[in-house]
Amino acid sequence: MSTEEKDGIIAVMPATLSNKIAAGEVVQRPASVVKELVENALDAGADRIDVHLQGAGSSLIQIVDTGSGMSPSDALMAFERHATSKVREAGDLERIHTLGFRGEALASIASVSQVELRTCREGDDVGTRVRLDGGEDIRQEPGPAVVGTSIAVRNLFYNVPARRNFLKRPQTELKHCMDVVTVLALSHPGVYFRLEHDGHELLDVKAQASGTFFEKVTQRAADLASVPDARELIDVEESTSYLRVRGVIGPPDVYRKSRGQQYLFVNGRFVRHRSLEHAVLSAYEYLLPDDTYPFFVLFLDIDPRHVDVNVHPAKAEVKFDDEQGVYSMLRTVVKRVVSVHSMTPELAEERAPREVGRGLRMDLSRHEWVRQEHPGRAGRAAAPAGHLSETLLGPDVAAAPMDTADGLVDRVESGRQEPDQLLWQVHGAYILTQIRSGLVILDQQRAHERILYEQTLATLHGGVGMSQQLLFPQTVALSPADIALYESLHDELQQLGFDAEPFGGNTVIVRGVPADIRTGDERSVLVDVIQSFQEEREYGSADRRSPGGAAAGGPQAQRDRLARAVARRSAIRAGMRLSENEMRSLMDQLFQCQEPYRAPDGRATLVKLSVDEIRTRFDR
Repeated sequence: MSTEEKDGIIAVMPATLSNKIAAGEVVQRPASVVKELVENALDAGADRIDVHLQGAGSSLIQIVDTGSGMSPSDALMAFERHATSKVREAGDLERIHTLGFRGEALASIASVSQVELRTCREGDDVGTRVRLDGGEDIRQEPGPAVVGTSIAVRNLFYNVPARRNFLKRPQTELKHCMDVVTVLALSHPGVYFRLEHDGHELLDVKAQASGTFFEKVTQRAADLASVPDARELIDVEESTSYLRVRGVIGPPDVYRKSRGQQYLFVNGRFVRHRSLEHAVLSAYEYLLPDDTYPFFVLFLDIDPRHVDVNVHPAKAEVKFDDEQGVYSMLRTVVKRVVSVHSMTPELAEERAPREVGRGLRMDLSRHEWVRQEHPGRAGRAAAPAGHLSETLLGPDVAAAPMDTADGLVDRVESGRQEPDQLLWQVHGAYILTQIRSGLVILDQQRAHERILYEQTLATLHGGVGMSQQLLFPQTVALSPADIALYESLHDELQQLGFDAEPFGGNTVIVRGVPADIRTGDERSVLVDVIQSFQEEREYGSADRRSPGGAAAGGPQAQRDRLARAVARRSAIRAGMRLSENEMRSLMDQLFQCQEPYRAPDGRATLVKLSVDEIRTRFDR
């Protein structure tokens, strides 16, 4: 091989090929297209944005805005890769105030779809029309003189079939699209948003033209986030020379079963930031029940020089030059507001969980809730007493002769002992029982989650859940995002015993619920299960040790998430006082499970303390 031939191996990729590769990062699904195009409309100053979808966005995504429009030359240049009006030099990256800036989106979108752009500026006698097919065959011609921009994206991934095959079910893709529009509408209350799918209107929120910033945000939260009473939301505002924090938060009573309704914006950009989300959660301290989260819509305004938004092509992540400082200020501000509203209890006071406060407990033998005359007082469940044992019981232990399931169920060390002496409940959260080789400490909530998880999975795998019909059907209002998720779960929910159907708009009418749902809980249970499912899908542990874990794809993964969501929502909580019969029933049911030693999320349901270890702790 000659020297010239060797030197000719490396070549610059054609623009259409490089754009397809870039599309793999920028355009992951229809919702990615919706996000990029709506952000462009907002950057263009639109005060109204209409989103039209067909086939959950895979057939058509059309964004129509009332923004400034483009000239004929800009309309053509916009589809060139790295063409942008927002960044001219390296220093501009430190002064980014717009949602878009990378100049990749339109080129990437056009490379994997068929695009038609219509645009016109104020004062132009004629508009511009540009059409592309897979990023090629660009055609430009005069268009209608309608101020603003309309861009239609058809047949997404038509020329990348492998990517198209990875799309989820239409209901899931639609849910993601609605999430994107919801977030952008929350952050821009002065803009009119409308969303329709296959000719059906799913979202219609008017622009908040008057009122204070807090009034506008509160109204948007009421329109989009299913807040029971927006008047209960609490204003948050604090400024320093480095950072400004403002927005609204929910009181502890307005808690959620998932993180799905926590909205954090940095310089107007929606971001997911685990550390800052934790800052808000920790500000509530002991005010929320276990496994619940506060509702908030918070805006952080900071000098762009102190934050890096150029972390990921999707622009959903940011980094601060003083992340610990931002964390501390956010936590302090939220904590102060919560305290001012007299929601912080005395440190010495024990706070009973909500179920206990209502005087209810779970009768496991009858699988229903009953009133108790003297509900127990308990704070949050403490961890098992420090370092007595870190050894977890596993299947190999179960195989040992003296620690079999039968041994745990029998729990008999001496026939002279009374039954009540063999089971103890500690801190309203743990059950202690004696076995031949020592002591077992059972986490009652995790144990019940395992039981309910396997029962629910069995129902979803061919069983039929019993349903009790309601004397008076109940209507339940869901958020636009939750209504799409409900539709994607309709068949499975029906299989579990829910008799419900859409009732127009974002309302669902519930005619029947699973037979083991307690009376008076018909309204909340459907919302709780949907939100818990969303939590499992977005934040579920990747280390699933139970059969059919979340690592699996398709319907099996969906059933698994739904079973975990039902288990999380329905299980007894720490602080729930149990009778001796209820504790026995819980243990009996646990050891009939296929995987009794771990909760659905992989955490241990029980720990074992051997007699030898006890002797060692006492230096015997």
